Amino acid sequence: MYTFQSRAAADLIMLEATGKYLLQLLDKTPGEPGILTVAQIPAALKTLEQAVLADDERRKALAEAAQSPDAQISAQVGAESADLGAVTLRQRVAPLAQMLQQSLAENKDVIWQFKAS
Repeated sequence: MYTFQSRAAADLIMLEATGKYLLQLLDKTPGEPGILTVAQIPAALKTLEQAVLADDERRKALAEAAQSPDAQISAQVGAESADLGAVTLRQRVAPLAQMLQQSLAENKDVIWQFKAS
């Protein structure tokens, strides 16, 4: 599990898979403690928003493709949709993005720690 901390917000605990994925998006090393400085937060927010928009577009394209009468396309879309899961990236990113926004507003860094389960 990952614990994200900032003096501007309550601690945020995230499951390993989600925390690892988000840190990789931010070009940070998963599994190790780290920091997002106030100076890095605007770029981190932009990166997360771009990833969310790309995920939204992929989900929309898959939903449209699922309407295809072609059985092979429908089967492929079903498999890809299952890989995406029911929880969107937007939902997974929201708590961290809120912490980053609060931290930026109050000029506070965000740190994280990893604890193996």
